[in-house]
Amino acid sequence: MLAVHLEGGLVSLREAPVPARPDGFALLRLLVGGICNTDLELQGGYYGFAGTPGHEFVAEVVETDTRSLIGKRVAGEINLACEQCDWCRRGLGRHCPNRTVLGIVRHPGAFEEFFTLPERNLHVLPEDLPLQRAVFLEPLAAACEILDQVPIPEGEAIAVLGDGKLGLLIAMLLQAHGYRVHQFGRHASKLAICARSGVAIERVDRGAALPAAEYDWVVDATGSAEGLRSAAVMARPRGTVILKSTIHGAVPIDTAPMIVNEITLVGSRCGRFEAALPWIGSPAIRLEEMVSARFPLADAPAAFARAAELGVLKVLMG
Repeated sequence: MLAVHLEGGLVSLREAPVPARPDGFALLRLLVGGICNTDLELQGGYYGFAGTPGHEFVAEVVETDTRSLIGKRVAGEINLACEQCDWCRRGLGRHCPNRTVLGIVRHPGAFEEFFTLPERNLHVLPEDLPLQRAVFLEPLAAACEILDQVPIPEGEAIAVLGDGKLGLLIAMLLQAHGYRVHQFGRHASKLAICARSGVAIERVDRGAALPAAEYDWVVDATGSAEGLRSAAVMARPRGTVILKSTIHGAVPIDTAPMIVNEITLVGSRCGRFEAALPWIGSPAIRLEEMVSARFPLADAPAAFARAAELGVLKVLMG
């Protein structure tokens, strides 16, 4: 089979054997995969990664223990928990210290013609759901995680910083839940997608002044140290800042005003697919407009190059 390989900053294609299917696992055939920022960071050396990436996918079940799943279209949770430790017993398998992670940590990813995942990780998708919407289930679940973590009162104003792929999903999802979302970003064309879903938008240039102490709830989806500092400034005393994108390396920030103002910081990562499934087909989440390009798997080097271009949103393969 054909498999994408990342190593030393290079994207290449390799012939690989179809993986064996352990007990309790399903053998999956890739239908479509989405390149996300994490994949680009892995290409750049994040985690010292070398191997097959990919964790946003829709696949067909080819072989599995549960016969009724064969032939179904599925998406899958990316964390493979041990199911034995204290964290797993508490229902926090996404934080299992023994976990592997699809396409990121010690488990080959979805950017190959066939791959495996535990049956328990799979979610069957509606048959009428278009592939280009279904492939967004994993990042949409990450957006939904915010509402699993923090009890935001109905109708509250929420600032969302960042207009990348995740920032757009967060803004549209929160707006669809009835919140008053105000999104700040640098790219008019990206912000326009959320504006069509009713989000109030504001284009800001790098270094521009942002409103200070104006929001009880601020979501930082910029992936930058500057964004984190701005989010902290925008929060009111006793407000909450939700950190929704990973910032690698040390982040210089003055913690004194955060302590004086008693700001709560909430780290937020993967989310439950169950929370995202009711929204994946919603027209309020304008997923089709976030697809910038689609390439065959055999054109993976070109797909990664396109995904890395400034201003590009979601690039699909398959």
